[in-house]
Amino acid sequence: MLKLGILGLGEGRSTMSAALQSPKWELKVVCDRNLDMCKHRAKEFDFHQYTTEYSDLLNDPELDVIAIYTPDHLHAEHIKQALLAGKHVVCTKPLLNDLSQAKELLEVSAKAGKKLFVGQSSRFFEPMKRQRADYEDGQIGDLVTIEAYYHADHRWFLEKPWALEKSFRWLYGGLSHPVDLVRWYMPDIEEVMGYGMLSPNGVKGGLKNEDTMHFIFKAKDGRIARVSGVYTGPVQPVLRDSEMSCILRGTEGCSQGDYMDLRYAITTNTGEEKVITFEHKLKHYFRFEGKSHHAGEYQNYLEYFADCIAQDKTAYPDLKEGIGTIALLNAMEKSLETGAPVKVADILQQHDLAELQGAAV
Repeated sequence: MLKLGILGLGEGRSTMSAALQSPKWELKVVCDRNLDMCKHRAKEFDFHQYTTEYSDLLNDPELDVIAIYTPDHLHAEHIKQALLAGKHVVCTKPLLNDLSQAKELLEVSAKAGKKLFVGQSSRFFEPMKRQRADYEDGQIGDLVTIEAYYHADHRWFLEKPWALEKSFRWLYGGLSHPVDLVRWYMPDIEEVMGYGMLSPNGVKGGLKNEDTMHFIFKAKDGRIARVSGVYTGPVQPVLRDSEMSCILRGTEGCSQGDYMDLRYAITTNTGEEKVITFEHKLKHYFRFEGKSHHAGEYQNYLEYFADCIAQDKTAYPDLKEGIGTIALLNAMEKSLETGAPVKVADILQQHDLAELQGAAV
């Protein structure tokens, strides 16, 4: 059983629940610089091994893994310190907010010999897991194109003061989910083109950056994909549409994983049409109020990471793939700014990372 320490107890709430309910992990200590947050989580989970000092986690010889859920701009430093302390690392998405930090992290990781896993939770949700398994089983034939989106009414999110800061971008905080799903199947994205706008509701709410975006991706082999994100307006009823979906269109079939709604549909290479729902797993995935925390995915990916450590296998998304996704998001951001297509290779080359083009499983 691996021993886990968690840094950051906002989003880290789901990871606490995941670790405490997993037979593969022992939660040893949690950390947040906000003492009141530590006390709140201690009461919520009846778990009282907490500290406000990250150094306590770094210096604990019994810890195998540190899970990082701090603000994006702190990830690089926290990852670096954990690797240098000889710990494996789980880090939430987005992995980085500055690609200039990537080269050093790659060097530190190589020297440390420890695993880094990006907690890209959308891959570990039940419909997406089933969709991937059917794809690998050849049930839709060869992949032709992908459509992935994240459309949600997140006006409630604007009540968080930091969401209204110039540094907050839905491109990284939200759209990174469907972008990761596309890269899972089509890792070698060569060029992106997109447009975005700040909606009337976003303006009214005080947002500083685009909350409505549509992109086209082109892969090196000529295949294309579409990604979109809309975050501050009403959505259709779930019987009609899902907040987040991934649609795979193949030569012999088509499948769609609907994220929040625990729903999956496929037309197979034999012409069979199936719609599968996973309501019986609602309590596994959604353990708290509403659906803003989905701890079941975190338990799924923690257990996947535990298996990879035990078998000495790479856990994907790893550091290289995570950096590649940030480069793609950077290219998308540049396309929004310029109104022109942007090549991902140009972004990687600017940071001496050209060897990472297409890095993924």
